[in-house]
Amino acid sequence: MSAPTAAARRPFTVRRFARKYLLGAVAILVSIVVFLVPFVFVLLQASKNPREAGLMQFALPAQSQFWRNFAEVIQTNNFQLLAAFINSIALTVVSVAIMVVFSAMVGYLLQRRRSRLNPVVNFFVLAGLIAPPAVVPTIWVLQRLGIFDTLPGMILIEATFGLSFAILLFRAFVATIPRELDEAAIIDGAGAMRLFFGVILPLLRPVIVTVIVVQAVAVFNDFTGPLYFLPGSDNPTVQLTLYNFQSQSVSQNNLLFMNILLITIPPLIMYIFFNRQIVAGMTSGAVKG
Repeated sequence: MSAPTAAARRPFTVRRFARKYLLGAVAILVSIVVFLVPFVFVLLQASKNPREAGLMQFALPAQSQFWRNFAEVIQTNNFQLLAAFINSIALTVVSVAIMVVFSAMVGYLLQRRRSRLNPVVNFFVLAGLIAPPAVVPTIWVLQRLGIFDTLPGMILIEATFGLSFAILLFRAFVATIPRELDEAAIIDGAGAMRLFFGVILPLLRPVIVTVIVVQAVAVFNDFTGPLYFLPGSDNPTVQLTLYNFQSQSVSQNNLLFMNILLITIPPLIMYIFFNRQIVAGMTSGAVKG
């Protein structure tokens, strides 16, 4: 058979070019529309005066008031936003640290030690992902413990809500670690704690980074949790400061969008810098296992 001519090969080349580049360009445009356009809208509204922001139009402000709105948001309620940032950072750091340590331990035990209790534990882990949180019983328990409407109580709530997802990630990643490492450490005289913290935990670094970033963003952006379990103005979080500019009697859209912009920037920066680590940690267990 004779070799195909250039004219016969051209449709295949054009089709391959369309698949490789056109679809990629469409995906980029869709991503820009979905993620960048809302951010630009928030930025524009945060730069307008109250009358222009009230119109909710995608247009440039007649005269930018970005820094004026910024200063007013910071100074509202005696610098409440700064206190809210401190509370949210403390809440995020401590609850995520608890999540990482306990979920890594549980994930390791579920994967390494088979027992009759494993199906029961797995059931409760999956139930933690599926079942919605019981608000009223949880408030009752916190009140009986004397930690309702306190940061320690909110830390325990956030850590508990994130455990199921983190345990599944750690369990999948532990399956990729050879059992021979455990046996070698035990032969060398390592106890249970030394085996886990000295041998296993350093190998879990990719999934630890994933859990830290994903859960830190989730805790920092949590609105319903502090709304139910941390009411009042004694221990505000950044999400609850949105009520300062939006209520039945007050509507300051320019300040509201400035507040939204300020509390969106930290999680956005964290996600941008650790995007590759998130993807690596989420897929490592599936690829190696």
